[in-house]
Amino acid sequence: MISIKKYAAIDIGSNAMRLLIMNIIEQEGKETQFNKSALIRVPIRLGQDAFTVGEITEENIDRMIDAMKAFKLLMKVYKVERYMACATSAMREAYNGKEVTEIVKKKADVKIEIIDGKKEAAIIASSDLHHFIKTDQTYLYVDVGGGSTEFSLFSEGKMITSKSFKNGTVRLLNNMVNEVVWLEIEKWIKTNTEPYENVTLIGSGGNINKIFKLSGKVQEKPLSYIYLNAEYQKLNALTYEQRVAELGLNTDRADVIIHALRIYLNAMKWSGARNIYVPKIGLSDGVVKAMYSGKI
Repeated sequence: MISIKKYAAIDIGSNAMRLLIMNIIEQEGKETQFNKSALIRVPIRLGQDAFTVGEITEENIDRMIDAMKAFKLLMKVYKVERYMACATSAMREAYNGKEVTEIVKKKADVKIEIIDGKKEAAIIASSDLHHFIKTDQTYLYVDVGGGSTEFSLFSEGKMITSKSFKNGTVRLLNNMVNEVVWLEIEKWIKTNTEPYENVTLIGSGGNINKIFKLSGKVQEKPLSYIYLNAEYQKLNALTYEQRVAELGLNTDRADVIIHALRIYLNAMKWSGARNIYVPKIGLSDGVVKAMYSGKI
């Protein structure tokens, strides 16, 4: 007996919004399969509002309503039976964030939950992360977003500690991360990884996924610190326009990708990690899995 369910997750980030539609395939005596049916990404940079003026602007509220109406229609066409919409850093910090969720609910009929950094890290951890974590190794999991970065340390298959810092690509783009935040991250990483001999990084987020895709490597293979640093230097030497034209980067990716690499490179340096694995996981995947398992 095979049954197929359709779930969806909406991730309202600081740099973009995503709709993930997933087929959940249940088969007697077999492990449940989660197959991506569709992923739609729209470049509405809420962080640009939230981190600079402290509120979501009228223009972006209107764009967000349009996006949510479109997502709602797509979910209807795909016959999605259950969904959850999560908003992260930008909506957390915008003083009108709660008000925006009420407007969206009224005009697009999509209920949005604003989640804190701790819940964000927990949801991501409930994604397929356990498949990549070997019980005899230590990992620092780094999820870089537009407004914040979540760090989680795993050893012997268990999460040891986790922390969210207000350091993300859109903030860095706007010169809104001071040296104190970098020093806090450095101290946290060094203190928590010091007891472990070998640490490997696991990276998630749109930017590291793009870098991995450009590398042409197969999913199970890691990227080295040397490779990542070379890519950072290469991208830094190109203008914004060249990154779009020559590398085919999205216009809302080409300016933030360098800042993301800076976070990953520092995390590798401070933890002594020589390699970074890039599994295809993120908040959207975690939301679907957490809904399915009854965690949210």
